[in-house]
Amino acid sequence: MTSVPRIALDSAGPAVVDGRHIRAVTFQSVRLEYLRNVLRELGLASAGGRALVVGSGRGLLAHGLARLGFEVVAADPSPAATALAQEADGGLGITYLTTRAEELHLPEGSFDLVYCADTLEITERPDAVLAEAARALRPGGVLVYDTVNRTPVSRLVYLGAFQLFPGTRIMPHGRYAAHRLRRPAELAEALDRAGLSARGLAAFKPRDVRSLMRATRGRRRGTLTDEQLPALVDMVLEPEGRPMVTYLGYAVRRT
Repeated sequence: MTSVPRIALDSAGPAVVDGRHIRAVTFQSVRLEYLRNVLRELGLASAGGRALVVGSGRGLLAHGLARLGFEVVAADPSPAATALAQEADGGLGITYLTTRAEELHLPEGSFDLVYCADTLEITERPDAVLAEAARALRPGGVLVYDTVNRTPVSRLVYLGAFQLFPGTRIMPHGRYAAHRLRRPAELAEALDRAGLSARGLAAFKPRDVRSLMRATRGRRRGTLTDEQLPALVDMVLEPEGRPMVTYLGYAVRRT
């Protein structure tokens, strides 16, 4: 009989399913693809630039930015996640901080890029998060984010499959709530209030939703590892697609 896995965030135990890290490894390729597109569109160079990752978890996205040439600061509210990220740094020289997205305590105007991950869909204070991100950016700097739309489909996936249904649950109860899932238009208004001009939006999703469900069940059963998930889920970027569940966007700090 297959044992029921323990669902816990920011834990690397062999019998633990960490849904936040599952999202990080499956989203990594589309996050970096979208980011490279934004840098190219704005004519920004990564080499020599300073980047901040908000909601950095175990540091996977921060690693990707460092390999692009950024000097990276990775901030996360979880001390356990910060410790795991430091262990996995591999000599990249990233600065890891344990701090809340709503109160970063970082110098104003000190970053060319802020990437907000695993944050906007869980915070009760999105205006505070965006105001802090904008404050940390230099004028003309860019905020990149990904988050979850509020649609019937996203509720089924995030509130049902990932958080409630026994066979596919990968998140602790209460991690997501319907009122914390935000439509693109709502987020654009919040960005504007923070002094950020919203720009391009792109949907992203698994190439085949059935592969996502198979991968999720396999990870829960212990027959798949985190490292095997990206190829199985195969997230694809849809620049012109309507975001039914997850989407990426960016905004520029106004001068």
